[in-house]
Amino acid sequence: MSDAMSQEQLEAVMGLIINAGNAKSDAMEAIQAAKTGDFALAQEKLEAADHALVEAHHSQTGLLTEEASGTPMTLTLLAVHSQDHLMTSITFNDMAKEVVELYKRLGNE
Repeated sequence: MSDAMSQEQLEAVMGLIINAGNAKSDAMEAIQAAKTGDFALAQEKLEAADHALVEAHHSQTGLLTEEASGTPMTLTLLAVHSQDHLMTSITFNDMAKEVVELYKRLGNE
């Protein structure tokens, strides 16, 4: 077993980090748009965040499938970071949806 990730594994890990980061950024932009009352933009940003999370999940699924097929991945700090980044982004996206909904309710009162 090698002490380094394969090029494909590295690309998947980087895909996780990039897409998870994009999702979190879009979710933050959704909150900021809702804060100013631009709910159409907020919805657009939430949809972009969801799309980025789907892309991140594709990278993660590829890694899991590879490992389940008998090709283990060397555990690196980068791999751990990618998983942490994904889980944080999922949680942040869920919270952003709630915050946008709260801003909508406050705007209707």
